[in-house]
Amino acid sequence: MSSAEELRRRTRELLAALPPASTDRLDFLRARFDAGLAWVHYPEGLGGLGAPRSLQAVVDAELEAAGAPDNDSRRNGIGLGMAAPTILKYGTEEQKRRFLRPLWTGEEVWCQLFSEPGAGSDLAALGTRAVRQDDGDWVVNGQKVWTSGAHNSRWAILIARTDPDVPKHAGITYFVCDMTDPGVEVRPLRQITGEAEFNEVFLTDVRIPDSRRLGEIGDGWRVAQTTLNNERVAIGGMRLPREGGMIGPAARTWRERPELRTHDLHQRLLKLWVESEVARLTAERLRQQLVAGQPGPEGAGMKLAFARLNQEISGLEVELLGEEGLSYDDWTMRRPELVDFTGREAGYRYLRSKGNSIEGGTTEVLLNIVAERVLGLPAEPRTDKDVAWKDLTR
Repeated sequence: MSSAEELRRRTRELLAALPPASTDRLDFLRARFDAGLAWVHYPEGLGGLGAPRSLQAVVDAELEAAGAPDNDSRRNGIGLGMAAPTILKYGTEEQKRRFLRPLWTGEEVWCQLFSEPGAGSDLAALGTRAVRQDDGDWVVNGQKVWTSGAHNSRWAILIARTDPDVPKHAGITYFVCDMTDPGVEVRPLRQITGEAEFNEVFLTDVRIPDSRRLGEIGDGWRVAQTTLNNERVAIGGMRLPREGGMIGPAARTWRERPELRTHDLHQRLLKLWVESEVARLTAERLRQQLVAGQPGPEGAGMKLAFARLNQEISGLEVELLGEEGLSYDDWTMRRPELVDFTGREAGYRYLRSKGNSIEGGTTEVLLNIVAERVLGLPAEPRTDKDVAWKDLTR
């Protein structure tokens, strides 16, 4: 197990061998992964050194001070925050070595094929079918929706129904889908902001080798829980400086535009500033807990706070700016690679934050998770729990 001093030494050796100013960005990132300095808590050979997760900050600080390139993590948030930990936990050694390196370097971007038109909040009711063929491969047919970044993605994490004769949670299997394969069609979905960062995806006779199955057949729901728990932490528990995120632009507008201030807005801004700081520190505490293991249901609480605060802060900012707050520069059918919550105008933030209640798990579902798995309250009655999927009313 590496110490902080050993990690500093390894990082400085990498910088000496490949000076950032004269080294190709991708070459540097690949070498960093191979040196075990990408995810220091991952195993050796898979981008890490088996070190405590908390020591990643030591490496990052050395590299940042030297002006080394990073892997532009926002561009591949689904891959880094969701696919990678799932592959690490459930993938074969061959899968780990094939996928993790180009995922971390950003050479291959990932998306998530989970939600469906008839199975969003009730994800386990999904109907996309994967049927095993005589040669062992799978043929997949169905439709997925709300797929962020599908238009830029090389790979997708996919859950599909492989057994309709058992209850809905039991008949699901988890796959890795090649987004360039025949039968994969990506169509843009225009959002309230005017852009189309997410999509609907149609799968028509898409053939997936069994070698790209993650976990056991029929165990996809358990595998997906790893993905979903990591997703909520990635969304709600991201590392931010003080006044990072939505509260930053709102506070900056308040300071720079004194003519807009009112007593009522001042009181509301102070309250939201305090709540944002509490959420930021709570997220830091959650990340420290992750050092000891996999994320749990606490991530659902962080994601709930993230959505509520974003919506309340952006609403206050629009009120503060008045008519000016309703407009923003570009309301065209753009196909962005990533969502920029803080680099756009207040009107954009206000509209885009509405989606925070849905993405990464709807508010209603997350409230149930917190109630049942964190607070220990009685579970809601579920009449379909033991009913075969094929017999469910849809």
